[in-house]
Amino acid sequence: MPDISLTTVVLLCLAALAAGWIDAVVGGGGLLLLPALLLGLPAGTPAAHALGTNKAVAIVGTTGAAVTYARKAPVDVRTAVRIGLAALAGSSAGAFFAAGMSTEVLKPVIMVVLLAVAAFVILRPAFGTAPATGPATRRRILAAIGLAGLGIGFYDGLVGPGTGTFLVLALTAILHLDLVTASATAKIVNCCTNAGALATFAWQGAVLWQLAALMAVFNLAGGTFGAHTALKKGSGFVRIVLLTVVFALVANLAYEQWLA
Repeated sequence: MPDISLTTVVLLCLAALAAGWIDAVVGGGGLLLLPALLLGLPAGTPAAHALGTNKAVAIVGTTGAAVTYARKAPVDVRTAVRIGLAALAGSSAGAFFAAGMSTEVLKPVIMVVLLAVAAFVILRPAFGTAPATGPATRRRILAAIGLAGLGIGFYDGLVGPGTGTFLVLALTAILHLDLVTASATAKIVNCCTNAGALATFAWQGAVLWQLAALMAVFNLAGGTFGAHTALKKGSGFVRIVLLTVVFALVANLAYEQWLA
C-alpha cells in the first residue's frame, strides 16, 4: 500500500463506488476512477501504476455487473464472448502501437466523433429504446466482431477513455439491441479487454495490489448496483446517462488537449 492518508483512501473508495455504478449503466467509469487515482497517489508515483491499479479495480466491478446482467437480461453470451476475444486481440495490438504514437493527435478526432454521436442520439429519441429484434444475423455478428471487437479493442489499448460507452453505442447500432442489452453485452466484452490490459500491467509490476483490492470491493458494489438500476429503470434512463457520460468525456478530452 502506498503511503497515503486515510482520508485519501476513503475518497478513492468512494470514487471506485461511483465509477462502478457509471460503468455498469453505460460505460465510462474510468473517467472518474483514473483521474482519482492520478490525484490521490503520492507525487512521483509512475503513471503506469495508476493505470495498472485502475484496471485491477475496474475488472472486478465489470465482472460483477456482467454476472448481474447475464442472469436477468437477454444477453447472447456466446456472441459477447466472441466479440470480447476479438477485443482482447485488438487491445493488445493497440497497446503495442501506443508506445510509438502520440495520442494527442487522436483526441480532437475522438471529440468530433463523440459530439456527432451525441447529436445522433438526441435527434433520434428512439435509438436503443426499442426491444431487441431477435437473434442477430451472421453478417451483423461479424461486423460487431470487427468494429466493436477489433476496432474498439484497438482504441482501448491505444487511448482508452470511453471504451465502454463506444461499445454500448456500437453494439446498439450494429446488432439492433436495446440500450440495456447493449450495456449487458458490453460488460462481457469489457471483461476481456480489462483482463488483457491487467495481465500486461501485472507482468510489468505496475499494480498496487493492496490498494486495488480495497477499492475493488467498492467498485464491485457500485457495478452490481448499477446493473440492477439499469435493468429496473430501462433504456430511457440509460439513454440519459449515456448522453451525460458522452458530454463528460468530450469535456475531459478537451481539457487534456488544450488546458492541462
